[in-house]
Amino acid sequence: MPPTSLPDLSIVVPLYNEEESVGPLVDAVREALGDEPSWELVLVDDGSRDSTARVAGALAAADPRIVLLQLARNYGQTQAMQAGFDRASGTIVVSMDGDLQNDPRDIPLLVAKLEEGYDLVAGYRMRRQDKIVTRKIPSWVANRMIIWLTGVRIRDNGCSLKAYRRDLLDQLHLYSDMHRFLPALAAATANARIAEVPVRHHARRFGVSKYGLSRIAKLLADLLTIKMIASFRESPLAMFGLGALMSGLFAAAFLTAWILSFAQRSDTLDGAALNAYVFPGSALLCIALGVFLVMLGLIAEEALQKVRAEEQLERFGAREVSG
Repeated sequence: MPPTSLPDLSIVVPLYNEEESVGPLVDAVREALGDEPSWELVLVDDGSRDSTARVAGALAAADPRIVLLQLARNYGQTQAMQAGFDRASGTIVVSMDGDLQNDPRDIPLLVAKLEEGYDLVAGYRMRRQDKIVTRKIPSWVANRMIIWLTGVRIRDNGCSLKAYRRDLLDQLHLYSDMHRFLPALAAATANARIAEVPVRHHARRFGVSKYGLSRIAKLLADLLTIKMIASFRESPLAMFGLGALMSGLFAAAFLTAWILSFAQRSDTLDGAALNAYVFPGSALLCIALGVFLVMLGLIAEEALQKVRAEEQLERFGAREVSG
């Protein structure tokens, strides 16, 4: 049941097979934030196969500031985090991992930085306690790629300990593994003001890590998506037009090859069939693809203009009422 009075601060923690960590995590949050009633802890059980949900449920029953959400199955950390964001009712929302590697004592530090006028404050892990080959090196490479592709200079995108304003989260919709690219996504979609602060990091005490090198391909695909959003969100016709241009270049290459093939007389039936069908047919397919992409770009531009008009109408209406 929702609380009778809305808290100022919500802490969202996705959990997956963390039965041994839940109790110490709740105790650490209580110790870090004190007995003030203006905070809530939203625990999201992401389809755990152990007794995580039972332990978290008992803790939630004993403390009204603790909320437990149980997902029907294991959806992944991003989806669990989105569910927690949707449930969180605080004006400031903090996300963190449930494996005790993030330290709740850093939460006030992030909140204080956020109140300086930022929309998102990201923590970066000092003296990170993780394996070098499977965690530190891939993370270092991924962070450099994100900075290079998006221009958002966050040194540790993989750190889950972040603080957000509620109105920023209302503009973001997470999917796939997008929780790793939240600063870049916030900058691309909402022009968010972003800062970062150093935070503590501890070695894992219980269980095993759920991440490894197998996720690299998926992360690269998500990074490409972020790059497309950052580059073409305000001009979708440019993106589709670029694809149409590439298709046109291929069509020109096939037509050139078709013309040049007539300069060499073919002595076989197979060569004549190649000259007659393959090159011009491929050129026509590329031309059709280019026209299709241009049409998609025009439709996307029309939809974008409609959204902009609706936003302007809402702002105009708000000024008219306030006047």
